[in-house]
Amino acid sequence: MEWWSIEVCNGRSSAARWKDAHGEALVEAALTNGAVDWAWHEYRWGVVLEVAFATEWRWERFYGLPAVQAALDATPDPVRGLLVHRGRGGTSGTRLPRRPRPLAGAGAVELPEPDPDPIQEQAVEPCFLEPGFYDDRPAPEPTPLHEPAASAAGSRLP
Repeated sequence: MEWWSIEVCNGRSSAARWKDAHGEALVEAALTNGAVDWAWHEYRWGVVLEVAFATEWRWERFYGLPAVQAALDATPDPVRGLLVHRGRGGTSGTRLPRRPRPLAGAGAVELPEPDPDPIQEQAVEPCFLEPGFYDDRPAPEPTPLHEPAASAAGSRLP
């Protein structure tokens, strides 16, 4: 899920008025073009529409709609008061967490390179074995119950 923001700042008129005039059309266009979530935020300096799409091409299709372009052209200050960007808007943080800083001191020692081939293949030579048991255990002694003739003979007894 990818968040996109449209930030509209106050200009010749209020950004809240712009939201009242074009907000429903923008949200309807977003939802009919695959938006999975949306939110409006009002600030002292303007308004922010945050829209989440499953894929980037859905955002591009939404952004290219004539209704969306007309709403963006009608912002109070279309030159300096309109920001369209990826991620959450307003005062939100980055969409990815920061990477940890490298350790200083003894924790910064370089680790040895891993073995490139931990499992080394050994050539298997063909061997010809006689039929029978070939593990460490001795072959089990046949008992009268395991022999078919003895079990068949035992069932005929009265």
